[in-house]
Amino acid sequence: MANVNLKAMDVDALLALRGEIDDTLEERSRELKKQLSALETARGRPARGASAGGRSSALKGVKVAPKYRGPNGETWAGRGAHPKWLAALLADGHSLDEFSIEGADEAEVEEVAEKPARKGGARGRRKRG
Repeated sequence: MANVNLKAMDVDALLALRGEIDDTLEERSRELKKQLSALETARGRPARGASAGGRSSALKGVKVAPKYRGPNGETWAGRGAHPKWLAALLADGHSLDEFSIEGADEAEVEEVAEKPARKGGARGRRKRG
């Protein structure tokens, strides 16, 4: 690239140069996004859409065997907040262990053993804005 004396350029020339720089950076950004999408597809991951926004959980949408069963046949996998039926029973003085499904702990151990370890930073870290 040729040396350009920015101090000697007038405002119109500087604005034109900035426009060229913006166009070049945008083009390279699109190229890199295409390459990243191709790499993710090659690794077996679905490509992220441009409008996807932030990150999503690696476990989102993954089905888990239920660990707890209520007296009326309701089930809960042990993820997230307690369901209403379980919260009501716990408020009545019941123990969570009373509703545990036999063998649920072993199934969870097998599932964790099959799943590869996550790479990345600490869980719950948020992007500062």
